[in-house]
Amino acid sequence: MSFSKMVSGAFALIDSLIRNGTSYIFGYPGGAILPIYDELFRWEQKGLIKHILCRHEQGAVHSADGYSRSSSKVGVCFATSGPGATNLVTGIATAQMDSVPLVLITGQVARPFIGTDAFQEVDIFGITLPIVKHSYIVRDPRDMSRIVSEAFFIASHGRPGPVLIDIPKDVGLENFQYEFFPRFKVSLPGYSQSNVNQRKHFSKFLELIQQSNQPLLYVGGGAISANASCVIKDFSRLFQIPITTTLMGKGIIDENDSLSLGMLGMHGTAYANFAVSECDLLIALGARFDDRVTGKLDEFACNAQVVHIDIDPAEVGKNRIPQIAIIGDAQTVISEFMVYINEHPDFINNTEQTSSWKQRISFWKKQYPLLIPKNVDLLSPQEVLHTISKIANEAYFTTDVGQHQMWAAQFLNVLPRHWMSSSGLGTMGYGLPAAIGVQIAHIDATVICISGDASFQMNLQELATIAQYNLPVKIVIINNKWQGMVRQWQQAFYGERYSHSSMEKGSPNFVKLAQSFGILGLKVKSRKEIEKTLDLFIKYKGPAVLDCQVTQEENCYPMVAPGKSNSQMIGVIKHQSLNKDMKVTH
Repeated sequence: MSFSKMVSGAFALIDSLIRNGTSYIFGYPGGAILPIYDELFRWEQKGLIKHILCRHEQGAVHSADGYSRSSSKVGVCFATSGPGATNLVTGIATAQMDSVPLVLITGQVARPFIGTDAFQEVDIFGITLPIVKHSYIVRDPRDMSRIVSEAFFIASHGRPGPVLIDIPKDVGLENFQYEFFPRFKVSLPGYSQSNVNQRKHFSKFLELIQQSNQPLLYVGGGAISANASCVIKDFSRLFQIPITTTLMGKGIIDENDSLSLGMLGMHGTAYANFAVSECDLLIALGARFDDRVTGKLDEFACNAQVVHIDIDPAEVGKNRIPQIAIIGDAQTVISEFMVYINEHPDFINNTEQTSSWKQRISFWKKQYPLLIPKNVDLLSPQEVLHTISKIANEAYFTTDVGQHQMWAAQFLNVLPRHWMSSSGLGTMGYGLPAAIGVQIAHIDATVICISGDASFQMNLQELATIAQYNLPVKIVIINNKWQGMVRQWQQAFYGERYSHSSMEKGSPNFVKLAQSFGILGLKVKSRKEIEKTLDLFIKYKGPAVLDCQVTQEENCYPMVAPGKSNSQMIGVIKHQSLNKDMKVTH
């Protein structure tokens, strides 16, 4: 589409964002990006796009991240030059590690001032090179529309990731004859994935499955990105193969399903870790053999043949050499494999050969369930999260990072794309702003942020964003008055020297803090109050903060110590010896 009149670079930017499907922008204005915000004002007045004013650029990028993870759309974020841009860095790295598609627009000083150390000039292009999928500096407004369309294409195709577009102030102001560059015209030689012949591996893949007596599906975030939940469940049920997931893969299967083993790895379930240690065939779908999953790498699934299916060729063979490597997204590959099976009428599916394997796993589940301490009237974090999972089983969840994150992963049963957590980078302060993005994407849904008292204080200013837009986000603070995971490691590996991990002194009254923003604040500290309080809290129509004052020295188990194999877990206790505890087996 061409315009008879001249338009500005800022006009081309906003028009191109909208034409590429942008409905919401998360951001914070500043000097170098003001021409873009001035243009945005006009488009918002027409109701064509909406900007969400966050209180910190890190909050804005995490909000865009949560919006993207929960909706499968590309998240968009604005920030100005200098400190505005550098405040995005942690959020960009978070998105890069977890393969989240974002387009980040940063203001920059005018072209004549680049390289002069002008006020609020910083080389954000150079700073972020290691943590973006791609990046641009727009030096000519005529390139604006093409760059925006390319950015959306790159962010969302192949392995998703963040793309940065740095725009000098005078580029936004300059007028030119504009023509929109549609995404279907994007041509990036060397970028588009070649048509790999995946079927050439299917005969051997099927042979390995039919030979296996103890197969296991190991599913990661790539399967969530590929929206592969349904086809993976069908595949698992056809061959009766149990499923364990990474932190990023949560939601791929109902964890109450008999084939689900929950999460594996450092704080995974005992039965998932036993299963991966003893399986004879490991089928990795959209997973990257991360160190928090594998433990001691050379002892991870050491008796297993490995089939690795991933969209990123760089991940295949990086940490573990597979017997079969298939490049492609999980949904496409498994769907085509199911078609391949149906095309072979002589195919015999002998699920009886895995029956003894499933019986062993069932025995492990009964012997080593997740446990909820029930000590008289004291409130345990596990019981809080287990109760939330019962009351709000269709909610969207975001988490911060630490013990509460691992307990949430253990005890919350979630749907696909209903779990948002900083998994690769482990970013404290992620949960609250991410919940804002999720709520914007699903305005009528129940959105619950699970945070710790230490993590919550990282980005608590975003309560103001929640208040401004009256977003009904529910924030649960698992308050043990510590940096909980730091304290646990100091106890286990550093001789109980608790160096600067206590948060008790100086912490705010979270109830009064919430009330100061016009948000409902509640507190609970005993078991007898928890179910009633949580029910009231979750059903409340507006935003709310719940301060759960839990037992201070509770540790997160099971735990695989650094350098140990997954079968060597700390804190694995047989259920029979703990009559005071309530078991929960997924």
